[in-house]
Amino acid sequence: MSTYVVLTRISPESMGSPAKLRKLEDAVKQKVSKHCPKVKWLASYAVLGPYDYLDLIEAPDDVAASKVATIIRSFGHATTETWGAVPWDRFKQTLEELAS
Repeated sequence: MSTYVVLTRISPESMGSPAKLRKLEDAVKQKVSKHCPKVKWLASYAVLGPYDYLDLIEAPDDVAASKVATIIRSFGHATTETWGAVPWDRFKQTLEELAS
């Protein structure tokens, strides 16, 4: 499994009320669960800056990660950016392998 960072920017129209955002979150997670059963949600953060949310997911491949981003965007309220991420311990192993 690989780790991915999904950055999401929500449109101002969808930010009408906290209840509306909560419903949107529930709908996205339900659809991801249905269509991407191998994807594991690791963490979610509200962030300050150009994005509103940062989610960390674990997915078997780029296609599964792109499905998650597509589902988020399919509700018409968001744009996403998805990055592959290497856990620090795994990256340190790579450094050790390259040093020998």
